[in-house]
Amino acid sequence: MKRPASLLAATLVLAATTPLHAEGDPAAGQRVFNQCRACHVIENNGRNGVGPNLHGVVGRRAAAIEGFRYSANMKELGEQGWVWNEEHLRAYLANPKAVVPRGIMAFPGLRNPAQVEDVIAYLKTQSG
Repeated sequence: MKRPASLLAATLVLAATTPLHAEGDPAAGQRVFNQCRACHVIENNGRNGVGPNLHGVVGRRAAAIEGFRYSANMKELGEQGWVWNEEHLRAYLANPKAVVPRGIMAFPGLRNPAQVEDVIAYLKTQSG
């Protein structure tokens, strides 16, 4: 599977600053996720907002929500079989533009590695 060079760079930078197998706090992650609620919902069968519904995002292929208008860049990742696993979420949450340079998400990312881990822990609780 082909990975964008920017994803590799973002992953390496984050890996250097994040302990291996960090365990996030889902309750803290839910509070951090409130920043995301301006554009995303996370309810099962919830409708899309400005961004796609993130319920079940962990383990889901990129650009997989039918009817949502993804950027061409995100669609390319989906077509390559790119999946939202913890590694990809970690890199994307820290710096979305490093992973999807031509993406349309305006959020600059979470600079605190603990918050990234907390959001991933929360997303996992919402992914069945």
